[in-house]
Amino acid sequence: MRPCIRLPSLHGRTRDRPAPELNKQPILEVLARVLPPRGLVLEIGSGTGKHVAHFAKALPALTFQPSEMDVERHASIEAWASAGNLSNVKPPFAIDVTKRPWPVSAADAVVCINVIHISPWEATRALMAGAARILPAGGVLVTYGPYMRGGAHTSQSNESFDASLRARNPLWGVRDIDKVAEVAGNEGFALQEAVPMPANNFTLVWRKSNGASAGARELIDG
Repeated sequence: MRPCIRLPSLHGRTRDRPAPELNKQPILEVLARVLPPRGLVLEIGSGTGKHVAHFAKALPALTFQPSEMDVERHASIEAWASAGNLSNVKPPFAIDVTKRPWPVSAADAVVCINVIHISPWEATRALMAGAARILPAGGVLVTYGPYMRGGAHTSQSNESFDASLRARNPLWGVRDIDKVAEVAGNEGFALQEAVPMPANNFTLVWRKSNGASAGARELIDG
């Protein structure tokens, strides 16, 4: 994992990483299409806060609730929101998706970036179950990260990344979209889109349904 870079222009409180700069705009382009026009968006695993600040600035009619288990990152999340003068970003809180109830009882959408592959499989199950409890019918859950397809890695770099994750923690690893979809389906979510992203990642759009399958649709870049 690359070390954090602290930005002195924001009094040393923000943290930055190269990955969010690469993927924040492609993810936003998906969110702008699939999120509701207004309401509360819960972000699971906000990290440094750079993503949520970018999304909130571009989608001012939405209110964003960041969350991050690493409380040492909360100051960075608040600093990114402050730097952008973003009144639609709430103060962050810590959330463990495996513990019920979550500290938010309802949301209009849930966004989860780069969490599924660096957490135990039980966390993915809990994410789907928790999101199903707080989202309304038709509510959207968006997840982002590296995924396998049909039991195979989509690139050599993802295969190497998967090996490095499992070496660090055998409970971590790049997940297969089909297996995630099975868990999601058990909680009433249908996979609507699997959108290719930079660096061999995907943004997955899940829609809470009333039991009817929406069917997956893949969008090709360009």
